[in-house]
Amino acid sequence: MRTIIGYLLTFFTLSCFYILILKIEEEWNNVKPVSAVLEEKIQINDIHLQQNSYIYDRNNELISEHVNEQKRKYIPLKEIPDIAKQIFIVTEDSRFYEHSGFDIAGVTRAAIVNAKSGLLEQGGSTITQQLARNLFLNHEKTWNRKLSELLYAYQLEKKLTKDEILELYLNAIYFQHGVYGIETAAQYYFSRPLKQLSIGELAFICAIPNNPSLYDPLTHFTETKKRQERILQILFDKGMINKETFHAARSQPISLRLQKPVDRFPDYVTYVYDELKQLIALKEGISGEQLDKRASEVLQSGVRIYTSLDPNIQQTAINAIQTYLPYKNVQGAAVVIDHTADEIIALTGGKHYKKFDFHRAFQAYRQPGSAIKPLLVYGPYIDRFRATPYSLVSAGAFCKNGYCPKNYSNRTYGMVTLETALQYSYNTPAVRLLNKIGIEQAFAYLQKFAFSGLTTKDYALPAAIGGFTKGMTPLELTNAYTTFAHDGIFQKAYAIRKVTDLQGNVLYERPQHAKKIWSKKTNDTMRQMLAEVVKEGTAKKAYFPSPYIGGKTGTTNDYKDLWFIGLTNHYTAGVWVGQDKPANMEAISKQTPHLHIWKTIMQRAAP
Repeated sequence: MRTIIGYLLTFFTLSCFYILILKIEEEWNNVKPVSAVLEEKIQINDIHLQQNSYIYDRNNELISEHVNEQKRKYIPLKEIPDIAKQIFIVTEDSRFYEHSGFDIAGVTRAAIVNAKSGLLEQGGSTITQQLARNLFLNHEKTWNRKLSELLYAYQLEKKLTKDEILELYLNAIYFQHGVYGIETAAQYYFSRPLKQLSIGELAFICAIPNNPSLYDPLTHFTETKKRQERILQILFDKGMINKETFHAARSQPISLRLQKPVDRFPDYVTYVYDELKQLIALKEGISGEQLDKRASEVLQSGVRIYTSLDPNIQQTAINAIQTYLPYKNVQGAAVVIDHTADEIIALTGGKHYKKFDFHRAFQAYRQPGSAIKPLLVYGPYIDRFRATPYSLVSAGAFCKNGYCPKNYSNRTYGMVTLETALQYSYNTPAVRLLNKIGIEQAFAYLQKFAFSGLTTKDYALPAAIGGFTKGMTPLELTNAYTTFAHDGIFQKAYAIRKVTDLQGNVLYERPQHAKKIWSKKTNDTMRQMLAEVVKEGTAKKAYFPSPYIGGKTGTTNDYKDLWFIGLTNHYTAGVWVGQDKPANMEAISKQTPHLHIWKTIMQRAAP
């Protein structure tokens, strides 16, 4: 019996041992190397540092610099002076090209050097560790952060070459005052590119990152200068510079010349930001928060935005608004479009405009008054009924379903030509014509323009003389008038010509979507009638000698809005005058500031 039990126990023990061996083998096969675990847990994808973006005018002159939270102008390693590279290697990580991301010997050496000098001359972290901290971590002094720093540094060394790490490092390090990267520091503190700095100036800015708050040149100049001299001493001791260079660099006076970011023409630039979102939305089919996030990513990636801005005409428009609107609380906006190229060349947001304030040219929706008549009434009527400027219409009293509009000063005029009715902006003929066209049919024309505020509530007879629920922006109305320069074809105008990355690759371009509004014959008739408005009608104060000039005024009830939209052979311009909180401006209207502003701008723009 004992023998049988012994055999059974032996068999059971061997079976268990065999199963254990199988399980161990299975687990062993599932064990991942440390490197594989790091690859899985610490993933380093493509590294992109935030960079400044730039906006240019039509002459490719810089007009605005978009600065992110991190001001940075990226510079390739090959363009960084060798002495600058050597400074950071000898002061931060002398065994940079030898270690694999962390350096025990370097930590020990740094501790000894710092102990002897009584100063923090050398850091314990390698350049790779510092880069890892700047890219992926924070600056907390904890063991967890330090361990993470080591692991990230190890992964960086596996993914990148030493030169790639050094390039990223020199573009990532912090130089105080929101300045990141050595090229940005050179331009910020000395208003010159890095390659133009002397050895003394290079050593001076290279002193800052070791402790940016302590070595802040603006608040602790003396401390920064002392560290610069210690750096120069190290370079001399190591034979990297000769005695003559050492003494010259150390004795050179350091004169800071701070550079402010370029930021001109805030009215125009504010709109460019909005239009950038439009282009992104069109190309990528996104909106809302997703669009805002994407636009921020694009600007942080570093792009060049090339625009159509004409700085001379822009400044003329700004000055004209200021000159002719000295009245308190009265505002104005002007838009100028080069309709030969469908480009917005000037755009003002209001008097004394500040960047990103409420922009009256593209954000203010106002009642258009009689400025809508050519688009909603006369153009469609002539197109549908093949009318001429000399076709007749009654300017007498009109009433329908309780709606009884009046002409200016409540006068009636009997039968008049279409040309006369438009020339003097009679109201009852316009309402009569809209009634004859049919509201649906007339609005079918208006829908082709880019009026974003149109609603079905606007489909009523008062629209003939500018009665809308929300209204139009000066930019929308001015753009619509470019149709009269295009033989009846509407094309949305853009401020942006193209957006490229910093290497010149095109990311976004303005689309071309032409829409036929009416026939060329209708358009020719309208041009003739609009010319009479300026020559002898309500806009004659805007007249100046020109091969062609035409347009239409608009005044809303109680003189709350004053408009003039007009064109020459080359440009279409629109001017709006009013108060942000609509109020009566009858006294001001007699001075016709909208016409004087328009004339001043267009005379400056004339070839």
